[in-house]
Amino acid sequence: MESNEKDYKKSSKKKMGLVGIIFMIFVAVFGFGNVPLSFYKMGYAAIPWYVISAVLFFVPYALMFSEFGSAFKNERGGIYSWMEKSVGPKFAFVGTFMWYASNIIWMVLVSSTIWIPVSNFIYGSDTTQSWALFGIKSLSGPKTVGIIGILWIIFVSYVSSKGLDKIKKFTDVGGVAVVIVNIVVVVGALAVFFAHGCHFAEPIEGLKTFTQSPNHAYAGNPLLTLAFVVYALFAYGGVEAIAGVVDETENPEKNFPKGVMISALVITIGYSLCVFLVGMFTNWNTVMTAKTANQGNVTYVVMANLGYVLAQTFGASQAASIVAGQWMSRVVAVLMFLPLAGAFFTLTYSPLKQLIEGTPKGLWPGRIGEVTDGVPKFAMAIQAIVVCVIIALTSFGGDSMAKLFDILVAMSNVATTLPCVFIAFAFGPFKRNTDIVKPFSAFKSVKSGVAWSLIVTITVALANFFCIIQPAMEGDIPTSIWSAIGPVIFTIVPLLMFRRYENKNKTNNNQRAI
Repeated sequence: MESNEKDYKKSSKKKMGLVGIIFMIFVAVFGFGNVPLSFYKMGYAAIPWYVISAVLFFVPYALMFSEFGSAFKNERGGIYSWMEKSVGPKFAFVGTFMWYASNIIWMVLVSSTIWIPVSNFIYGSDTTQSWALFGIKSLSGPKTVGIIGILWIIFVSYVSSKGLDKIKKFTDVGGVAVVIVNIVVVVGALAVFFAHGCHFAEPIEGLKTFTQSPNHAYAGNPLLTLAFVVYALFAYGGVEAIAGVVDETENPEKNFPKGVMISALVITIGYSLCVFLVGMFTNWNTVMTAKTANQGNVTYVVMANLGYVLAQTFGASQAASIVAGQWMSRVVAVLMFLPLAGAFFTLTYSPLKQLIEGTPKGLWPGRIGEVTDGVPKFAMAIQAIVVCVIIALTSFGGDSMAKLFDILVAMSNVATTLPCVFIAFAFGPFKRNTDIVKPFSAFKSVKSGVAWSLIVTITVALANFFCIIQPAMEGDIPTSIWSAIGPVIFTIVPLLMFRRYENKNKTNNNQRAI
């Protein structure tokens, strides 16, 4: 297979250490916003589902990553190289292409929502729909956000094209911000808890507290409960992005698996612990049922409540407590923006790097397959143009383009996590292949590795199946149809591309023979 990697000096590049790996995984996977939203939906009853999701998916999946990364420490193609060497190039290309395509939609979607925490910091609430660039009314709302989003994409793409050293600076800041948010929650929750005589704001009333949601919509609806299980499962997604930097890691056969396992443990404990801590200072019936609380702003509602309760606990007046709550919400808004920005840099660089550097150059037309100084700069420029065009169309194209984007989001919903099925399935053949040198083994026997490969594959496959049928069960048949069509399209396109490559190679080989 023809290599698409150009010669460049690796020695001149600064390798990423253990702490850098942990921060990058933490930023890519752990979303603090999942914690208040989980408490809003399920209360303490969210905790068991996070634990079950970690046991059936995240922990074994992370251990698989540890083995893959250690075995293929010198491969620049990330998950493509892992699947290609374990199963085959066509299988690997379909799985990687599907993951990459869903990331394009993610970038378009988040290019607008990333400004919500900025708005919360400046104004104390989400005012993005009323923003007007330079005060021009014709550019108000989505148009202004769209223009800012395009400028953001250009900036991120430019910085990312400079390589991992530049990206690492942003992911490190994002990782520190995530740690600070969690420290604030831990310290604040414990301070309130002990100051109130070890009393929980959300009372614990035996085992039923952890099995029954205080939210009546979820408590009486098995379908919504099952939907939350899928939500908890997918809250652990995103670790795939780190696969593209194994070759740029210092002492990868040791540091990469260690970093993945430490991150997996911290993230698993972090989600459950933080949900539990929120209950120390947040009474569900008082705070979560307020008219101002909804799924979009619940993070800021919870953190504002923490600031308010802390101030009240230490004797502040009502007015001062309200101000303290507002500032707590604003500070957390900044701290939430930073990891989201860090994830943006990682996902702008890593998926494309894996797709381009792992696959044969002949798959890509023109200069798209070129790699300069270890970075697919031309492909990154094309990616930025595509994302900016989609943002412009959805921002300025009116209702018809907005509906088209809704369709694209529905198509990518399943495609986002379906590659996990490909990777988990590929672990079985990887484990059975004795020709692959495995410096690190998380699963000590081939049988246990294959068994967990099947468990994770089936778990994620069932979760994706439910994601497809859930809208239809609630009466939204079009979304279910598009959710099913998405993976089909994202499978057909790479298969056609790969077939074109095979035919091209076959023709070239015949010409050489003649």
